Amino acid sequence: MIAWLHIVGVGEGGVGELPAPTRLLVSFAETVIGPARFLAGVDPVAASHPHPELASPELVQKANLEAVARALLDEAGDDAPTRDAGDGRTLIEWQPPLENMIDQVLALRGSPTVVLATGDPIWFGIGATLARKLDPEEFVIHPHASAFQLAAARLHWPLQHVATISLHGRPAEAIHPHILPGNRILALTSDATTAHHVAEMLVARGYGQSLMTALENLGGPDERITGTAAEFFNAEAIGDFYVLGVDCVADLSAPLLPPVAGLPDAAFVSDGQLTKRDVRAATIARLAPFPGALLWDVGAGCGSVAVEWMRAARDAEAIAFEREGERLQMIAVNVAALGVPALRIENGDAPRSFAGMPAPDAIFLGGGVADEALFEACWEALKPGGRLVANAVTLDGEAALYARHARLGGELVRIDVGVLDQVGAHRVLRPRLPVTQWAVVKPEQWLALER
Repeated sequence: MIAWLHIVGVGEGGVGELPAPTRLLVSFAETVIGPARFLAGVDPVAASHPHPELASPELVQKANLEAVARALLDEAGDDAPTRDAGDGRTLIEWQPPLENMIDQVLALRGSPTVVLATGDPIWFGIGATLARKLDPEEFVIHPHASAFQLAAARLHWPLQHVATISLHGRPAEAIHPHILPGNRILALTSDATTAHHVAEMLVARGYGQSLMTALENLGGPDERITGTAAEFFNAEAIGDFYVLGVDCVADLSAPLLPPVAGLPDAAFVSDGQLTKRDVRAATIARLAPFPGALLWDVGAGCGSVAVEWMRAARDAEAIAFEREGERLQMIAVNVAALGVPALRIENGDAPRSFAGMPAPDAIFLGGGVADEALFEACWEALKPGGRLVANAVTLDGEAALYARHARLGGELVRIDVGVLDQVGAHRVLRPRLPVTQWAVVKPEQWLALER
């Protein structure tokens, strides 16, 4: 298959500064899609191309322009600004939200199309999104130096030691897991308010001395770099197009909240009913988070297990199932404070609230452990090869776990934790309620075995 789509990274210099071979790709396309500031630099192609030997089917496959036009009329909608480049090409300006932008591209499937994107399209860009929608042989990516690369070069930060994140169109709270002593962060941003929110969070976390740097219009004639401590940062002094750099400096009193499982219990807002720190660390270890995996936290309480799961692995996802109204509010507070805004909260009685939910890679059963109908619904929903972990503190719960272990196997452990206390003038280790923990992997051939 010949690629019909070329995704071209563009710098602040615009289309005119692209390498000659890449400019040829733009000239051969029937449709060019991108932001208005890039489309303004697309000049008409002369009737007699200076390099006719390059205009071959191997470089880009031509398609029927009338069919492309019909697709544009059907899919792009009346609100999509389009114009003729003066040489038969159609120029289309991006129309947010992202779903509309994807539809604009997919409507042109099979016709020679170029997408103009900022910097490196595959690094938090449109290329990364389209890569999930298209077969690899359908498109080619032509990267430009990314905003992260330019920012790291200006700051003299070795990029391999920098956390690179996107807060563009995302809650600024997503920066929380990266706020650690000595850590350096480069973040894409939405507008000046992103830096304002980040500064407020740094001060609140005890990182007010951290150096915040706004790197505006990188690579362009209006490039400007300004920086100051978070506690003095003035977002009104910067524009809306910048990369934010944060060099984290912690106060002596700043709490340490690393992505490793086992955050202090005090890091969570709760009513006391939460999986305690030591047991939670063991629980997350047996749930075994991995990139992109989905957890169901059933009977989530304050959401501590779901929150730690998402912090433990890149792009990990979680759904917290909880029916108590006050606890739902606690989950929402903890989600924002600990930097996992994508955590999904589902209100309702399980297992009825499972209806329509995506199949999980792992399930934590923290409430209703003795409920056999609830367990069966969880086991049925779990993907083959997925993990289920259940914690019990009651005799009924323990009995249910013993029976399931006898039937399905897995690991069964007792976790006893003692905490320092005082009895008169003497110090003692007072035991907490012991926790019986069962961890099991659903056989990959479970469906076949059931039949």
